[in-house]
Amino acid sequence: MTTLKGMTWRHPRGFDPMVATSRTWFEKTGVTIDWDQRSLQDFESYPVEDLARNYDLIVIDHPHVGQIAAENCLAAFDRPERQAALAELARQSVGQSFPSYNWQGRQWGLPIDAATQVQAYRADALSGPAVQWSDVIALAREGKVTLPMRSPHALMVFYTLAANLGTPCRSEAGGELIGREAGIRVLELMSELLALVQSDCWDMDPIAALELIASGTRSEVLLPLTYGYLSYATDGFRPHRVAFADIAAAGGKGPLGAALGGTGIAVSAYSRDVDAALDYAFWVAGAEVQKTLYTQNGGQAGNLDAWQDEAVNAPVHGFYRNTLATLEQSWIRPRHDGYMTFQALGSEILEAGLRNGKDAGEIIDRMNAAFAAN
Repeated sequence: MTTLKGMTWRHPRGFDPMVATSRTWFEKTGVTIDWDQRSLQDFESYPVEDLARNYDLIVIDHPHVGQIAAENCLAAFDRPERQAALAELARQSVGQSFPSYNWQGRQWGLPIDAATQVQAYRADALSGPAVQWSDVIALAREGKVTLPMRSPHALMVFYTLAANLGTPCRSEAGGELIGREAGIRVLELMSELLALVQSDCWDMDPIAALELIASGTRSEVLLPLTYGYLSYATDGFRPHRVAFADIAAAGGKGPLGAALGGTGIAVSAYSRDVDAALDYAFWVAGAEVQKTLYTQNGGQAGNLDAWQDEAVNAPVHGFYRNTLATLEQSWIRPRHDGYMTFQALGSEILEAGLRNGKDAGEIIDRMNAAFAAN
């Protein structure tokens, strides 16, 4: 009997579908998979190599792939005998989810959860989402807006606004992150909004911000940029249901350039049974499981077939359908070896600069220097 160990992130969306699908996988194959969890903060920063030495299956974030490739700690999926299955999953990618796990010609993960920064609002408090960024500012003046800014989410907001304005940040190593004037323009938009929201936004990640608006305990009812969590779109999950929509346009081309998130499943190069782990990974990323077991157990699908399926959309009031345009046009973060160091440092520079009212040009200069050095 084969027993594998898996590591995912600590949230019902990250844990429950892995347990449920693994139970069915055991019934089908006799392979047991025991899942552990790590915090969202650890998920965004913990070294994958350390996890690979202790787990067979790991749920990862795509910006780690450059480091992963350099460390040779994961098994690539693009084996000759699996090319047909891989090509099928590539065709079923939601936006850039599938290619985001490809680095230097190798596929290091399969998307099982697709997400990007989208818009969220209390369904019973607003008649619809903000369409233009000016609509966001107008609602903020009424005390109806907050924004999750806990590291690294301030940087994700910066990325999204930069791309939406038509001046996306650099996605490859070398050179400056963004042109100085373009970066200053993004900071001006962020500063204008931050002056209108409560300061505890700096303590909130997307989950905390969604909890706030779903609770109904304060006046805030809109998150203009946040990673979507479909649980909040279901009836009865919290006192107030949250609706999700495409992002408001700061530039002139609609919901373009949101910073891609989501998760992929990876296989450790040190696994006790790499083939058994690969078998499960392909199965759980496939359209049939994603449309049924995965989403029926709290998962947020990473497969386009599921995103377009009416039965998947119905219980979450069109969560997938209403944010698909944003996800299809999302922007992939840098993924080179060294990027994760910048993500932490860049977030720190950005937060300190915005909170302390530092000169915008100085903030951009420091961010560009940090990016070039990593």
